[in-house]
Amino acid sequence: MKINTSLLIAFALIIIVSPLNLIAQDTTETEKKKWEWSWEFDELEEWVHFGKKMPSISFLYGLTNIEHKNISDSFADANLLELNLGHTTRRTSRYADNILKYSYRYLYLGYISSDLAGGSVNENQLNSKTWRFGFGRSSGYVYKMGTAAIIPFYTYSFDWTKIDFTNAATNEEDQHRIDRFEGALRFGSSNEGGLRIAATSLITVEASYERSIVFERHLFWKWAGSAIIEAAAQGLIDIFIKEIFYSSPEAGPIVYFVLKSALGYGIYELRQEKMNWPFSIAPPLSFDNIKFGVTFTF
Repeated sequence: MKINTSLLIAFALIIIVSPLNLIAQDTTETEKKKWEWSWEFDELEEWVHFGKKMPSISFLYGLTNIEHKNISDSFADANLLELNLGHTTRRTSRYADNILKYSYRYLYLGYISSDLAGGSVNENQLNSKTWRFGFGRSSGYVYKMGTAAIIPFYTYSFDWTKIDFTNAATNEEDQHRIDRFEGALRFGSSNEGGLRIAATSLITVEASYERSIVFERHLFWKWAGSAIIEAAAQGLIDIFIKEIFYSSPEAGPIVYFVLKSALGYGIYELRQEKMNWPFSIAPPLSFDNIKFGVTFTF
């Protein structure tokens, strides 16, 4: 709840026009007003913290589908466990009193395994164990409703992945492609769109969909060229989204989530064939993750 601006202006005029009335004001009433204003200020500070970085811990569980365009063998279903450690920032926005700007920067460690899926091992499918780590940034806008909030968000991350397959491919050509990814840290990136719901400023639950790609080799200049194209497209989206916010603030957070997520999904779909699209190069190993989690913000 924001401090009542009209009340502050009226109170200032009373001070200027009639200082004697202020001096004569009953001490008890003055203390009561101070308490009321302090309570309103504290309620806003509970959520916003005026740009302060608040430590945050996230625990996530997910369902994973692994693919490679040039590998004919199917990959066994896998599940995901992930831990994020970082800082959340929530700031007041210029668009509306109940819309806050949101950012969550974090480091993460994740484990993806066919064993976590709980099914029996199928030797005709490729079973895997994957460790990954990296850093990411979630951004979006908050619909604040008292102590609760709804946060549509978009996330981009840089990842390092180590994948090991527990059985061999059924043909030599597939095995040769698998060997290009297995046994060493491989660079990649991810994008994610989802929804966070906060019952209080402390506890937030979430659901999201993440697309992650792992490069068999990191070719810096081709990767940089592809990343610049993506950044330019995201920048154009940001300009359009600001116009939406100025015109219809209440629609802004949803439009931000939809356009950012749609662009990220489209670019990663193009990268399924060429890992550094639009440059001609081999396809990546891709992970599609449906994730559920809880975040504690202190």
